[in-house]
Amino acid sequence: MNQLNIRNFFLVGLFLFSIAIMAQQKDTTAIVNKEITSLREVENDSATLQAENVIDLSAVDSIPDNDFILIRSDKTKKYDLKDHAEAARYDSLWMKELIANAPLFDEIYEDVTTLEPDSTYVLDLNTDTLKLRLEKLNQKTPFNVAYNPSLENVIKSFLTRRRGLMQRMLTTSQFYFPLFEQQMDNHNIPLEMKYLSIVESALNPKARSRVGATGLWQFMYGTGKMYKLDVTSYVDERSDPIKSTEAACKYLSKLYDIFGDWDLALAAYNSGPGNVNKAIRRSGGYKNYWNIRRNLPRETAGYVPAFLATMYIFEYAEEHGLKGQKVDRAYFETDTVHVKSLITFDQISELVGIGKEELKILNPSYKLNAIPYVEGKNYTLRLPVSHIGKFVANEEAIYAHVEKELNSKESPLPQLVKQAEEERIRYKVRSGDYLGKIAERYGVGVSQIKRWNGLRSNDLRVGQRLTIFPRKQPVASVRPKETPAKSTISSNTKVHEVRSGDSLWTISRKYPGVSIENLRKWNGISGNNLKPGTKLKLCDCSS
Repeated sequence: MNQLNIRNFFLVGLFLFSIAIMAQQKDTTAIVNKEITSLREVENDSATLQAENVIDLSAVDSIPDNDFILIRSDKTKKYDLKDHAEAARYDSLWMKELIANAPLFDEIYEDVTTLEPDSTYVLDLNTDTLKLRLEKLNQKTPFNVAYNPSLENVIKSFLTRRRGLMQRMLTTSQFYFPLFEQQMDNHNIPLEMKYLSIVESALNPKARSRVGATGLWQFMYGTGKMYKLDVTSYVDERSDPIKSTEAACKYLSKLYDIFGDWDLALAAYNSGPGNVNKAIRRSGGYKNYWNIRRNLPRETAGYVPAFLATMYIFEYAEEHGLKGQKVDRAYFETDTVHVKSLITFDQISELVGIGKEELKILNPSYKLNAIPYVEGKNYTLRLPVSHIGKFVANEEAIYAHVEKELNSKESPLPQLVKQAEEERIRYKVRSGDYLGKIAERYGVGVSQIKRWNGLRSNDLRVGQRLTIFPRKQPVASVRPKETPAKSTISSNTKVHEVRSGDSLWTISRKYPGVSIENLRKWNGISGNNLKPGTKLKLCDCSS
């Protein structure tokens, strides 16, 4: 028998022997295969930030702290699934890059809001060459990319004054752009719109402007709520990369439906469609951005040029010697799990063995470094796949630890106050008011009032309107008396007829001694929705 036949005979024998062994272990191995498949699915996702499949480790009894350990049902053997060393190194590099990138927002915000498109900057960039490049860009994008001296000045400004920032964006964009492109493709939006995120936030999910616009796409409070982005004292989904990107795509699509022009949609995204309409009227009916630019607010006048300049720099980065760090794997692998109890980042960091800064990067929508638990809502914790197994397999122990700390005298857990939208008030600043006085009156913090209203300083002006989520009613002596709305059904039963704009909170404020819980109990109300014309009892008439 020659060597080849011997080798083939040996391989066939080894194969048959393996089948026999596998048949004996079929039941126990199936459990492990299920878990391995679950983990491998994450690797196959080209945009892992969007993976929403929670790893099911229900068959796992326990997992040590050192790594993924899947334990067989017979508890006799362990399967140790190690991470790839090179992949783990990429993950670590990404975390460092994203954490270091956070402070860049102030630079781009300052540039866009104070940009002088007509100022001249010195740079060795031939005007004819620039015209040719812009024409090539114009041919492949629905934006109106046409040369004009103002755009040339902005491009030269970014290539001189913000060269370092743009180079950093070339690296960070590799992490976020795949997510943006997928959503934009889903909503039939030009893929070049991804560059808007650099102008808006310098790719910082926690970015917040002086007027309160927040997140990668800089949503104001009202616009965020319009597109179903949850904003409470604990959570701000304007900072959630996935949810805010989807909302931005819907908003941009709506603006394009209004104006039929992507340049004008951009201008409206920044200043509001009302200001764009005014600029069109004041210009005499022109609808080209460059023709109405002088009639737009100053910030918006530099907004579209900043976007087009960013697009140009990214498309011609190599020609200008800009080189970001090339990342072989432009994402890292994460997964999510729904929380079943209020839990802080400190506790997760301690119990699962993950850095707090990494938690902030992966979960940017949580404002107080804590994930709340609210019945009826699904708040999720995002972790690297190298840590998610530890959390899922030890959930009972983790939540028991959390509950123990919550019940302790020195609990590190802040109490979650459910702030229904109906309980929000608008306070008008009066003469003699200051933030500390208003905060004390409503049982909230000065920092909270500043955060809710996008305030950078403590200065207030008489007549200014503030959004407040009160935690207590102001004392009766401070609150001006209001005449209760009609009226009485009988001499012993007070009632309130619900009017448009009424809520349980506003009604309870009108009647001393009547709380929201009283109104719910006396009238059989479980939620917060009230129908105008409904008559509410203002006492316990059964007693």
